[in-house]
Amino acid sequence: MRKSLKGIVYSLFTLFLLMVTSSFAIASEGAAAASGDLSAKALVIACSVLAAGIVMGIGAFGPGLGMGQATSGAANAVGRNPDAQGKIMLTMLVGMAMTESIAIYALVIALSILYANPLLKYIFG
Repeated sequence: MRKSLKGIVYSLFTLFLLMVTSSFAIASEGAAAASGDLSAKALVIACSVLAAGIVMGIGAFGPGLGMGQATSGAANAVGRNPDAQGKIMLTMLVGMAMTESIAIYALVIALSILYANPLLKYIFG
């Protein structure tokens, strides 16, 4: 296996393990919420914070790479044809705005996990 493919496989396996263990934590909090166990509440909140961090990390990594490639391509294009700078810049800025929207979606999901978490009403309710 190539080195980059091996890293992707390891990352996906780690993400899968995180999802599996979080489901056990969520399942155990239902039973513990009835008894008022504080450690289950803390575990669910900790898993929420960890999930929000992972969402933002992955959600900002891809758009960062895409925006870097767009800037590099635009700089190369302007270097080859300086007369087309206006069209190149306009196309680059529209593309970067579309790419940045993916990071904004990740931010919305992370903030939803942190502040509008539907599991918290079952724990504290």
